Amino acid sequence: MSARFDFAGRTALITGAASGIGAALAAGLAARGAHLILADINAEGLDAVAAPLRQSGHRVTAHVVDMADAEAISGLARDVATTGEPVHLLINNAGIALGGLFEEVDMADFERLLDINLYGVIRMTRAFLPRLRAVEEAHIVNISSIFGIVAPAGQAAYSTAKFGVKGFSNVLRHELAGSSIGVTTVHPGGVSTNIAASAKPPPNASEAEIAAGKKQTQRLLVMPPAEAARIILDGVARKKPRILVGRDAHSMMWLERLFPTRYWSLMQSIVGARRSGSKTPSQG
Repeated sequence: MSARFDFAGRTALITGAASGIGAALAAGLAARGAHLILADINAEGLDAVAAPLRQSGHRVTAHVVDMADAEAISGLARDVATTGEPVHLLINNAGIALGGLFEEVDMADFERLLDINLYGVIRMTRAFLPRLRAVEEAHIVNISSIFGIVAPAGQAAYSTAKFGVKGFSNVLRHELAGSSIGVTTVHPGGVSTNIAASAKPPPNASEAEIAAGKKQTQRLLVMPPAEAARIILDGVARKKPRILVGRDAHSMMWLERLFPTRYWSLMQSIVGARRSGSKTPSQG
């Protein structure tokens, strides 16, 4: 196999493609000559991404799928198989945000986040591995987070899921070593998406606390999604096993590596209040 993963003429499936990093990845892959299968829970947003790409002559199909629904994921796999469309690149990007201390967060919200952010990745990978094995070369890209390397207070659900994505991806990479399928884990830092507006606020937080949390989050979200997508796609093209996106992600990675039990006390002034929303990608 080639030392690089080529996108031109190949088909990429992207979850969470209606906005943010997912939408930017769709545009970036189309520009590199890839065919696209886009999935998201947000039908209107999905159409807004897919329509201009189709008008530009790109081959794009769109599917409305809730990544918390195991049967919907199985149905997506059946639908794609029925079309006969190959899948060369699977990008598990969909995710939601949930702020709040562990004892305060509703368990149903915690479980839904895990269903989307962790089990969605696992179920999509299981559902599409047969199609990935059926082509000459394939790649899986799982979007974790810098919060899959560091674990700030107030992010119990999100960090649990994103640490799980990292662990699952590492195991999968080891199990698929020597096969035609590569695996890349991505850890974005602060990417400028609509997360501050779409994240569910911490329970019992006042309007003033929610507003302050959103303001703090927006201050941290500085990288344009298109730039994040470029970094990710350049890394996947080089078949990198791990991609850190943004200077903040690199800084926090090194902080955790140097001070594995004390980094949080050093991070608090950067990350902000414990009740603030997280800088995380959102489903749709």
